[in-house]
Amino acid sequence: MTIKSDFLVIGSGAAGLSFALRAAEHGKVVVLCKDDPLVSSSAKAQGGIAAVTDKNDTFEEHVADTLDAGAGLCDEKAVRTIVTEAPEAIRELLSWGVDFDTEKDGEFELGREGGHGKRRILHAKDTTGLEISTKLLRCAQAHPNIQLLDHRIAIDLITTAKLGCVTEDRVLGAYVLNPATGEVDIFRSDRVLLATGGTGRCYMYTTNPPTATGDGEAMAWRAGAVVSNLEFVQFHPTTFYNPNGKDHDGLTFLISEAVRGEGGVLRGPDGREFMQKYDKRGSLAPRDIVARAINSEILRTGHPCMYLDMTHKPKGFMAERFPYIYETCKSYGVDAEVDMIPVVPSAHYQCGGVATDTNGRSSLRGLFVAGECGCTGLHGANRLASNSLLECVVITKRAIECMLTTLPLAHKMEDYPIPEWQHGERAERDDLAILYHCWDEVRRTMTDYVSIVRTDHRLQRAATRLRNINREINEYYWGYRVTPEIIDLRNLALTASLIVDCAIRRKESRGLHYTLDHTEKLPEAIPSKLHNW
Repeated sequence: MTIKSDFLVIGSGAAGLSFALRAAEHGKVVVLCKDDPLVSSSAKAQGGIAAVTDKNDTFEEHVADTLDAGAGLCDEKAVRTIVTEAPEAIRELLSWGVDFDTEKDGEFELGREGGHGKRRILHAKDTTGLEISTKLLRCAQAHPNIQLLDHRIAIDLITTAKLGCVTEDRVLGAYVLNPATGEVDIFRSDRVLLATGGTGRCYMYTTNPPTATGDGEAMAWRAGAVVSNLEFVQFHPTTFYNPNGKDHDGLTFLISEAVRGEGGVLRGPDGREFMQKYDKRGSLAPRDIVARAINSEILRTGHPCMYLDMTHKPKGFMAERFPYIYETCKSYGVDAEVDMIPVVPSAHYQCGGVATDTNGRSSLRGLFVAGECGCTGLHGANRLASNSLLECVVITKRAIECMLTTLPLAHKMEDYPIPEWQHGERAERDDLAILYHCWDEVRRTMTDYVSIVRTDHRLQRAATRLRNINREINEYYWGYRVTPEIIDLRNLALTASLIVDCAIRRKESRGLHYTLDHTEKLPEAIPSKLHNW
């Protein structure tokens, strides 16, 4: 079956839905959700969205904080563009019904997080992402020009080059699996937005949802687009450590950076504060510094975790300011008002992705990318807290404007003959153990060799193992009918390899990429770019 639309959006987080709402004012939009629409990193985001809204704050200060966190690798033009367009993005979110917390005088109640010199984080308690995602979804569901299709899994992008056209390479749509029927449909559009989220599932333990298997990066790479800076994987320093075992399948519970912004202090098992040894900002240092410090203290003490202390705050503060975190901690037997919260670092955010300009435009004509799977240069070598949701809504606003200019709707789709999907010859899978083994091996390889601290030897070992795993997966993929499991695994393994390839090329320690073999920063900060030509 072929479904045509003016715009095709792959992903239903803040980037995908905000783009869809804008695009729907101009034409028909199809939004593909890999799972339920609210299964996304956007919906899980606790802290908030960074923007200059206070008279005591300035764009220059927000820019400076972002550049400092990015360790010299940010694209300053991209940073200035996104920071200065933030207030308009906030106004647009408010127009869609998003309800941020306010003070008694009606002004925004602003939080502070690590790396920020001022309070500039708009939030809705500690479920800001869910508030934004819910309101955007409600608007999208009510819009007559938006068709939301859940439980649809994009397999690959369709391009003119894949169809044999050598004069111009551009995107034509995507092949998409409907797991309910087992059939693969053709979604035809000249304007495609990838907003598939992150890559956290490449690791054993992550704050990301189960859908974060690097789908956007893998599909774009196979289509010939450029990817950049994938070595910069942000490990959130404070995810809940459950002494009775990790949450199901490596998914961990995030303790928002905003907790440290409100006075949380990191302590060792002896109750002593340790962050001052690593950075003068103490517990409010940027995430890469805090994550390495916690990792170092765990190795030094042999203790399985460190602790985040909020017991000095007035009784009732945690329950009022962070109700979700407070109640979830209590469900694990930790009362954050009287107990220190046990924490460890976990894979959290991908600072790299498909290379784009500040309009979300990739190197492949017609393919735009936004959110975590895109790389505008905003984050550099380390993301400043709460800049991610901001990037989603600013870039998608610019993307629709660019699309309408460069790919006007008056231009009708050329009638390229797109072949139906060809399944593998074998209808039944004879050995699921192969898939499960490869899934575990990819994630353990990345956790053991490509984590917070790296070496050349570990990276080379990871590259060798992943090459072999990718070969096995591709043999399996082409031999059988596609299923959600093999699609996820194929994307996961390829994305893991791209992360490792980027890391091998960087012969320095910068931001989130820290290697014992090259501990110093090079004089010039150069983005890592991989081309699949």
